[in-house]
Amino acid sequence: MAFDWSIADFRHRAPRAVLSLFFLSLFVVPSFGQALTTAETGQFTGLDRDERLIAGAKAEGTLTVYSSTAVDDMTPLVRAFEERYGIEVEVWRAASSDILQRSLTEARANHNAVDVIETATAEMEALNREGLFQEISSPVFSELMPQAVVPGRPWVGSRIIIYNAAYNTNLVRAADLPHSYEDLLDPKWRGKLGIEATDSNWFMTLSTAMGEENTAALFRNIVATNGFSVRRGHTLLTNMVVSGEVPFALNVYTHEVAEMKRRGAPIEALFLSPSIAQLAGIAVMKAAPHPHAAVLFSDFVLTEGQRIWAEMSRTPTNLRYQDLPEGLELHIVDEMRFIDENQKWEEIYGNVLSAR
Repeated sequence: MAFDWSIADFRHRAPRAVLSLFFLSLFVVPSFGQALTTAETGQFTGLDRDERLIAGAKAEGTLTVYSSTAVDDMTPLVRAFEERYGIEVEVWRAASSDILQRSLTEARANHNAVDVIETATAEMEALNREGLFQEISSPVFSELMPQAVVPGRPWVGSRIIIYNAAYNTNLVRAADLPHSYEDLLDPKWRGKLGIEATDSNWFMTLSTAMGEENTAALFRNIVATNGFSVRRGHTLLTNMVVSGEVPFALNVYTHEVAEMKRRGAPIEALFLSPSIAQLAGIAVMKAAPHPHAAVLFSDFVLTEGQRIWAEMSRTPTNLRYQDLPEGLELHIVDEMRFIDENQKWEEIYGNVLSAR
């Protein structure tokens, strides 16, 4: 299109042009406010920080969360958030590996559907390496355990998944319980031991604490002497302890044992030293379609959500709500190292369990 205005034309049309720009600005300026991303909302500071997040989140009206947290654990937290803020939360619950795959697929297709991800840290770190998360700042970070917040790492520890041994109280006497992993070499444990098949990250951390060669040799000897019933799935292994099919399991989840015990099952936890735990993490997406609601939900999970989870025997990272067994020293899985050395530790763990 060619423009051929004379000075007279300009004088005649300029007022109308200016007026048109004025009215256009009425629509353009609000769009700038809507164009905020989590890079901005995640850095809100000041006394009005919460008010700004809440107002923006209410305007957005909803958010989407991908989580591997059990439905029974996530539902009361989500319901409390919705009741407090009047913001609808859509949760897609799946295994952490499925969350990783779906998130990567959507990102590569430029389909920005999810606001917040909360899942196991191996998958969190894998997504972080793809540059999908936005580092944010929040006052609540000062309340979390030191391992939960790492400068420059955009995901934050939201809960702790603790491994422990567990035994059937009808089949194993308290007086016979082992005091160390070495005690499992006693022939009285032949045919009574169970272990989870995929916990190579647990084994890596145990090996770091006890010495790599010593740990591998010890477990090969246990396999040779007494054997392991190798099972895939922590819930399955816990249920097998309850049923008595596996009287003593070596690496199940503390919260699952607590839940079964609360229901009256004949099961009890036992912490052998060193005790191993891994973090689950939470992060907001760089391309979150609801950037205010995303940050607000992350704050809620790390505050009120921690209280809710603590009441359900889950272990929060917020020290205000954390209640670990007295004297328990946790060795946290280094997921970044595990990603880099994954193949090595899967091979070592697999070889140890099949040494027989």
